[in-house]
Amino acid sequence: MPTRLADDPRRRVVWGISLLLIAVTALAGGAPAAARAAEPPNPPVPVLSWGPCDGEQDGFECATARVPLDYRRPTGPTLALAVTRRAAADRAHRTGVLVLHPGGPGNSGVNFARSSYEALPASLRDTFDVVGYDMRGVARSGQVECWNDQEYAAAVDTARGVPGPGALKEAVRQGADFARACRERSGQILPFIGTGSNAQDLDLLRRALGEETLSFYGRSFGSYVGTVYAAQFPRRVRAMVLDGAYDPRRYAEVPYAYDAGQFAALDGAVGRFLDWCAADPTACGFGEGRPRQAFERLKRDLDADPVITASGRPATGYTLAYRLMFNINSGREVWPYLGQALRAAQLRQGSFLLSPPSPASFDFLNVNTAVECADRTYPGSRLLLGAMVGAQAASAPLLGPAIGLGPPTYDHNHAPTCVQWTTERPSRYEGSYRAAGSAPVLVLGTTGDPDTPYQDAVALAGTLENGRLLTFAAEGHTAYNRSTCVSTLVESYLATLALPVRGTVCADEAPPQPPDRHRTTGVGIDETRDVIPTLR
Repeated sequence: MPTRLADDPRRRVVWGISLLLIAVTALAGGAPAAARAAEPPNPPVPVLSWGPCDGEQDGFECATARVPLDYRRPTGPTLALAVTRRAAADRAHRTGVLVLHPGGPGNSGVNFARSSYEALPASLRDTFDVVGYDMRGVARSGQVECWNDQEYAAAVDTARGVPGPGALKEAVRQGADFARACRERSGQILPFIGTGSNAQDLDLLRRALGEETLSFYGRSFGSYVGTVYAAQFPRRVRAMVLDGAYDPRRYAEVPYAYDAGQFAALDGAVGRFLDWCAADPTACGFGEGRPRQAFERLKRDLDADPVITASGRPATGYTLAYRLMFNINSGREVWPYLGQALRAAQLRQGSFLLSPPSPASFDFLNVNTAVECADRTYPGSRLLLGAMVGAQAASAPLLGPAIGLGPPTYDHNHAPTCVQWTTERPSRYEGSYRAAGSAPVLVLGTTGDPDTPYQDAVALAGTLENGRLLTFAAEGHTAYNRSTCVSTLVESYLATLALPVRGTVCADEAPPQPPDRHRTTGVGIDETRDVIPTLR
């Protein structure tokens, strides 16, 4: 069973801080505007003309869906969304459509569906049309550009794993520059990339596919899209699995409090990995029994003397922190690989932890920051910004300073940009998240999740009128197909609508896998390519 909040003093401290931040944010003006009272108008249903996908012969077909750019003008300018599907193999027993939505924001849903298809069990592939789409602002659906490749490379290549005293001022300057670049280069689409509009796109796709209801699997940020969809269209949900779930209210309405939980979850996960290295130095291979000290020294050494990679770009302590932030998501099974990669970095040899963010990464990061600024309202106080960012970075000493005081990249450090976001937010969702009247929604939470803290899943399951929590007692981000127990229950629910018993906890995480005996697909994970893992 997972540790209860009341039994863990570290969790009591984190959630105490979060409650304080909620109060501070509310007093500073971070509360949402009144929920929109009027039902959104019904725009024209897209016509989908299916054809081959980029010459690929993988059984998928592709189409383009024309949706309103601005749902306040349902017959006005449109935006083209890229859509893909693979038909149910057993047409006689077809159940409907299963939409797969990746994390991010910034990942391609088209790529996610096509890359994850074989990881689904035959029972789902036989009975569901598997559908994916690139949400607005992503990849084939009007890619958002803020910083270009040269600007992003310059920012991340000069960032440091142990930032100096002027780092906060520089982060605020970069946030302002990033927000300005977004307005200049993507101003036409920028107001309309929020999740309120994304959820409306999803319902238009449902109608275009000819379905009365849909089934949905969303992981990480995809869980927030699913939550907003269920809130806006509760009667259109047949089944919904929200994996690595967000606490929607804190995410959208009290973002400093949400960020504090993410910083704590990330540092906690890295800390548990380093504690394992200390307890088993042979299996880890890094730190010779003092891995925390070795990790801090490695960050400083790389800052002082970066490794020049094959591309000619430097790998600094920031590069190390950035890559570890994503690779820690794969859970305990990759810990020996992480130890091996840290040792290689120490020896200044090739290591996936010394791979600077690439142009593909920059596409992802542009959207990741822009969508979250469209969805979330930070208080406008620069004084509060400095206090909160500084405190959050200090509270997570392993990765917090590098990520929190670095350039605009991933979730944790969006505050310096979003506080300075002057673009209007008509596509932001501002209603209730209760999804009253929806079918039951299955929420998956992993107790040691470094990216979306477990308490977020607990909060979401309690927020939804018909939420049901399934707990995975494990390290790593998300749960489906990382556990036979979780996967069996999820697949039964999607196929038959039978929910797990309340309070169910799965505890079958794969242990650390020796590098010389087992190659794991989680090693060297790239933030630009999300995929459902293959169940072992």
